[in-house]
Order: sequence, then C-alpha cells, then structure tokens
Amino acid sequence: MHRLRFHVAYDGTDFHGWQVQPGLPTIQGMLEEIIGSIEGKPVDVIGSGRTDAGVHALAQVAAVTIENPIPPDNFRRAVNRLLPKSIRISSVSEVALNFHPRFDALRKQYEYRIFREEVCPPFERHYVYHHPYPLNERAMIEAAPLLEGEHDFTAFAAADERDALARSRVRRIFHSSLTRSGNLLFYRVAGSGFLKHMVRNMVGVLLEVGKGNFGKDDLLARLQPHCGIRPGPAVPASGLFLVSVEYDEA
Repeated sequence: MHRLRFHVAYDGTDFHGWQVQPGLPTIQGMLEEIIGSIEGKPVDVIGSGRTDAGVHALAQVAAVTIENPIPPDNFRRAVNRLLPKSIRISSVSEVALNFHPRFDALRKQYEYRIFREEVCPPFERHYVYHHPYPLNERAMIEAAPLLEGEHDFTAFAAADERDALARSRVRRIFHSSLTRSGNLLFYRVAGSGFLKHMVRNMVGVLLEVGKGNFGKDDLLARLQPHCGIRPGPAVPASGLFLVSVEYDEA
C-alpha cells in the first residue's frame, strides 16, 4: 500500500465543483472513478480544498492511497489517458501514508481575473469576469492590502454545512494585491486557508470600493469580529483560479 500526492489542473467550467455530488460531474468524482478503475476497487481522493462550480485550478493538490504498485510516473500517464481533456495530472510523487493535502497545507494562493474592455472575446468568457463598467481602480489597488493579516472573515464567507461544527473563521492572509495588466485586473491573494466563497466575496467588496459604494472603512468594518455584516456581493466563479498549494517539504 502506498500514498500518492499529485498536482492536478482543471477547467472547472463543465463541473459542479471539486466535491463529489450524486448524479453530477465533479473533479473529485471523476478522479475517483478513473483511479478506482486502475485500482480495481473504490478509492478516496482527498484534495487540498473544495473549489466551487465553475472555479478552475492550475495546481490543485490531491492524494490517494492505493495497493497497485504502479510507479508514480506510470500512474500519471495511465490516469491522464482516461481523464477528459479538461482535467490533467502534471506530477505525482510518493508521500507518507499520513500525508493530508488539506490539513498539511501551509499556504494557498488564488488569482481572480476581471476583463475590463467593452467586448470580451468569446474564448475568454469562461476564464474571466467581464466588467467593462467604470471603476476607480486606484482605490481598489489601495484597498486590497487592507485584507492582509489575521482576521475573522465571517463577513466574507458563505454559509457552509460545516458551520454546525462551530469551527473558527479566523484566517491569516499573507498577501493581497490588485494589479492591472493590459485589459485585465488581477487580484492575487495568498493565505493559510480560505472559507467558502471567501475570495469571491473579497473581490466583490473591492469592486464595490471601485464603484464608490464602499470606502476603506466599510472594508475594515467587515474584518471586525461579530460585525454582523452579511457576506457579499460575491463575484462569479468563472474568473477564479487556485494557483498553488504549499507544504513543508522537509
């Protein structure tokens, strides 16, 4: 028995997110089906986090424990041959049996892309949020770093079935920035972990700053514990990418 860790990239457009859902196509469900066919019995594929429907990944990290002695590189080739072209495993390595992609992760990075021109090319529509309307981009750029640090992000989190467990909604954001490159605004954020819809709500609040509806104080108010402010507005999933997940490789 051995445990394999692998990086997987996917176009989330045609999937109902990462997590298995009965009767619906999901990334986790597709991987478990394909790897299970190689193993000859059901398997559990665990990811570093649950991306939502329509969200993409450049390097999601997942792991599976199998009995098949197939070498890591042969595993990659075999799985990629059977996966749809919208999902691809880029690298595989053997890890300790107790490795957990979510609990062992130290840092995750996301990127959100906003297309700013009047006409969005049709081949880009699934990978950006098209917002051609006036924005004070300078105000958004100045507000983005205010999200850095350790805060209670309840006002940026959608309701989750795990809320019943009363887990902390405090997260540490290491980096939060907004930049303009060509016809795109890029929001990049790295943190210790993220709540459901958290990044999409963060971008939504920054957009409200750009529209002049919120000021910096409105953003900071949402970071106060027990502020009672309802989350939102959330931007669409199409512009969001999971860029990387980092671990203590030692």
